[in-house]
Amino acid sequence: MTLDYQFKSLHIVRSQINWVLRPLEYLTLAPLDLTENLGDYLKTKSALEQENQAFKTRQLELALLANQSELLLAENQNLRNLLELQKRTAFKTIPVEILFNPPNPISQRVVINRGEKQGLKLGSPIANESGILGQVVRLYDHSAEVSLLEDREFAVPVQVARNGLRAVVFGVGRGNLLELRYLPVASDLEVGDILLTSGLDGIYPPGFAVAVITAIKRNSDQNSANVFCTPIAEVNRHLQALALIYEPQWDAKPASNNSLNIPTPPSGTQSGRRQTRSKGSQP
Repeated sequence: MTLDYQFKSLHIVRSQINWVLRPLEYLTLAPLDLTENLGDYLKTKSALEQENQAFKTRQLELALLANQSELLLAENQNLRNLLELQKRTAFKTIPVEILFNPPNPISQRVVINRGEKQGLKLGSPIANESGILGQVVRLYDHSAEVSLLEDREFAVPVQVARNGLRAVVFGVGRGNLLELRYLPVASDLEVGDILLTSGLDGIYPPGFAVAVITAIKRNSDQNSANVFCTPIAEVNRHLQALALIYEPQWDAKPASNNSLNIPTPPSGTQSGRRQTRSKGSQP
């Protein structure tokens, strides 16, 4: 060993042995290296899959938040419009919110979160900033059932904003146009005419927008006209509205046309105010 240490006499022998044994060492360590590399690969793959799933979940959450944000913005704007309408309305109003639709595929009704205990009355009109939505038809202590414009049992007296012609709008059913009935063929009606509440029934305040005429079919043989209308207020759009607590003996004032964003009738035509206050007038 001393000679080998001083004169490196066995260096060549060791090199040859190392050259022969090195491949065997690699073969011996290969399974261990393979196992370690495979473990690292599986750990990395698992981490990437978890990270990818986390990114997908976060993306869905952000998309949901974006949709909720848009919904909240629309709801906030609707509440602002209702607040402005409430400020401009001379009589009492009660904010209401739609809770659900009763399970009836035929009728077009909703249940709201206000009832008799909150001051609601049977027959109270329901409206938003665009116009009339419906009417309370069933009253409970803390809720009420509202018949919407499209309901088959719905009817409201109206007058044409352009010329003061009086008529009655009827609901025909879910998804169908409203109808003006019992009109002679020569009635002064045009497509695009705005229909406002006349106030003659003592239930609906005069001057609130109801519908716009979209089609007229005149039948000369039967001396009648079939008139079809589209509601101005979108009855299935927002959840918030106002209940109108209208007392005709005190509140017989037409709503402002400008406040409801509808055209003002031409000068010289009768308004809802004149028809409501006139004595001895016949519908």
